[in-house]
Amino acid sequence: MAKTLRSIGSLAFVVGLFVTIFAGIPWSIITYDDPVIPWWLRTAIFCLLGGILVVLITLAAEQRGKKEQATVRPLTETESRILLLNSTDVPGRAVTEILGVVQGHTVFAIWIGNDLSALMRLILGGELIEYTDMMGKARELANNRMIAQAAQINADAIINIRYMTTGVVGTASELLAYGTAVKLKKPVKKRPAKRTSSPARGARK
Repeated sequence: MAKTLRSIGSLAFVVGLFVTIFAGIPWSIITYDDPVIPWWLRTAIFCLLGGILVVLITLAAEQRGKKEQATVRPLTETESRILLLNSTDVPGRAVTEILGVVQGHTVFAIWIGNDLSALMRLILGGELIEYTDMMGKARELANNRMIAQAAQINADAIINIRYMTTGVVGTASELLAYGTAVKLKKPVKKRPAKRTSSPARGARK
């Protein structure tokens, strides 16, 4: 229930912001005649607002087309067999070949409504779950891209895995996952020990 109310409040904020900018400002410019605003200034303001609106529309269309690309896809059977370790060796397995560094990265941001919710949490206190969810999804996406790169070179494991985050613009953050892809020695299958038959009890010497 709280999450639904929070979403409604965020949506109301975004709608109010857009109506104020793209309807209120043009209306006040058209109806305000004292003092008279020069025609070149009116044209410049309309060009500014129109340009922002066009950019927003094109970005929204681009985001819709790339929505499937940004979703976290499940790992394939080959990718799920790759071992992931933050150590430099694999217990019980020897490294036979170092294939090189593999990496996966993404830049994530949350929409302005969630930013507003996070701002309110800064005042009231508590976990910023909007950013927690964002970073969790970004980490999983970067991790899967690193694993996919390792699968392309037939790696058995990724060792010495590290994660790095940097701020880009505003609340947008870049998350980079990287490690060393290696080939491992195949485990030796232990043969079952042969059973030795014990002499029958009561046998005569």
